[in-house]
Amino acid sequence: MSALKSSLIAVLIACLPLGAGAAARYGVAAKHAAAMPASESEQLQGIVSNLLQDNEDFVKNHNAAYYKPLIAGQTPRATVVTCSDSRVHTQAFDKTPDGDLFMVRNIGNQLVTAEGSVEYGVHHLHTPLLIFVGHSSCGAINAASGNYAKESSAIRRELKSIRIAKGVANADGVRTNVNNQVAAALKKFAHEVKQGDLTVIGAVYDFANDFGQGFGKLNVINLNGETDRARIKASKLIAGAAVRENPAAGKHSITSGGEAPRQPRAVNADSAAYSYP
Repeated sequence: MSALKSSLIAVLIACLPLGAGAAARYGVAAKHAAAMPASESEQLQGIVSNLLQDNEDFVKNHNAAYYKPLIAGQTPRATVVTCSDSRVHTQAFDKTPDGDLFMVRNIGNQLVTAEGSVEYGVHHLHTPLLIFVGHSSCGAINAASGNYAKESSAIRRELKSIRIAKGVANADGVRTNVNNQVAAALKKFAHEVKQGDLTVIGAVYDFANDFGQGFGKLNVINLNGETDRARIKASKLIAGAAVRENPAAGKHSITSGGEAPRQPRAVNADSAAYSYP
């Protein structure tokens, strides 16, 4: 274990209440010892160790050339608003998200609770695409459709802005919420959309296959307010965005020190689709 990793683990453990045995094992002063069992402190050490090791592996697989575009600045192709849920991450729909997606995360993938961040992506970074991504089995949807009166004021405030019916099925609530976010964005950014500078998409990352289109599928359910599935599929934007089959089942290897972040997509005026350079 590297000196940096050992030091960071020691600092984190020292800042948390530990059992006397764990305190002695990790050299933490007895005055910091409390009710935390040794097994929990060991779990904490394992978590921190895993994170630092994964970062070391990432550094080894990406040379200096990988970071040059990032140092120069960011020119993301899309502003993406997703739920904070740990099961939802960008590798499900972008192999190289570094410098590629301006990410905004909150419970329920909402506009109103992250309005400044979304506005920054649209107005300052000038992303031509704004995507709201809901997901299967969303806990925020379950909470918002039930009784959340006992939650903290901060959590209640964020759940209150999720406008769905009480008792609604999770998949239906997820769909309604995504459509609501698109509607709110179309109202807020009406000028950009009218000028053709912005397209707003609503999608659901369906790892439970609720839509019957396959586990892990990113289903586009709203395109600038259009929710009819057939019309969305036939639109120039979606029809022109050919999906390339990956024989490696979604896996890709990093070569020559890592794949560099992709540059902003160019807009094809004929199909209105975004394509890789």
